[in-house]
Amino acid sequence: MAGAAVAAAAVAANPAVRDEARRLRRMARPLGVEPPGPPIPPPLPPGRIVHLPGRGETFVRDTGPPPADGPAAGPPVLLLHGWTASADVNFFAVFPELAGRHRVVALDHRGHGRGLRPRTPFSLEDCADDAAALLDELGLDRAVVAGYSMGGPIALLLHHRHPRLVGGLVFCCTALEWHDSPRERLVWRGVSLVEVALRSGTGEGIVARVLRDALDSPELEALEPWVRGEFHRGYPSDLAGAGRALSTYDGRPLAPGVDVPCAVVVSTLDQLVRPEKQYELADALGAETYPITADHFAPLNRGPAFAKAVAAAVKQVAERL
Repeated sequence: MAGAAVAAAAVAANPAVRDEARRLRRMARPLGVEPPGPPIPPPLPPGRIVHLPGRGETFVRDTGPPPADGPAAGPPVLLLHGWTASADVNFFAVFPELAGRHRVVALDHRGHGRGLRPRTPFSLEDCADDAAALLDELGLDRAVVAGYSMGGPIALLLHHRHPRLVGGLVFCCTALEWHDSPRERLVWRGVSLVEVALRSGTGEGIVARVLRDALDSPELEALEPWVRGEFHRGYPSDLAGAGRALSTYDGRPLAPGVDVPCAVVVSTLDQLVRPEKQYELADALGAETYPITADHFAPLNRGPAFAKAVAAAVKQVAERL
């Protein structure tokens, strides 16, 4: 009993531990029976299938050029989404914030959403090459490339492998690596269990609990059926392969070679990508930071604030081109 009292006192005294304990309690609550709702998406730009020569077909959102009677047009912006998600889920709030001054393009990564369905093992390098092929196919270069979470490593690899296409970089809720601490290495060892859960169907409960936590407000509840459907578009083997790729990714050797303007949107309450990791990324790149009081689900539960932070970061990078 004394040990339990000491543990409880430690939790009460440490806000970070207290918040994490509260989050875990919410995740553990029984799901109950939710009435199925229609999977109605929020407003989105036009989408289409684009053929990438030698690679296959992928799904792309494209706002088209900004209006001629609007503000002076800036460079094109390419949005790269995160692990297990789709471009729509991560950027539905960002599209309208940027479309007034930029042509905004976003693709679903291979194995995610409606992206490429290759038979080869997943790699972040292939995702970067897919993005380069899309920019080439659309005739776009010197783009500002914004990557959220897993999209950050893909953006850095895109600059490393295809520098002529990248004019600037914006990193959101991401890091240079995720395996430097014992805690992180322990977390990534569970990636194989994620694949088993997704293949067996028990992953449905995991997704439902995560979304309940991320969409914890009345105005977002209506989006839950749509968001859940987007998460289930991905291929389990590719999603697990993406997790394994992230677990070994190390962008630290690439950082000194970045010669374009950069900015970093920092989610200061993030429990998945610790804020100190995000600030380390900014320091390595000499980048301006744009903090937002949000966790890793900022694109969902803090959509407008996340979109404004991304737009401010893109504006700063574009003005330095």
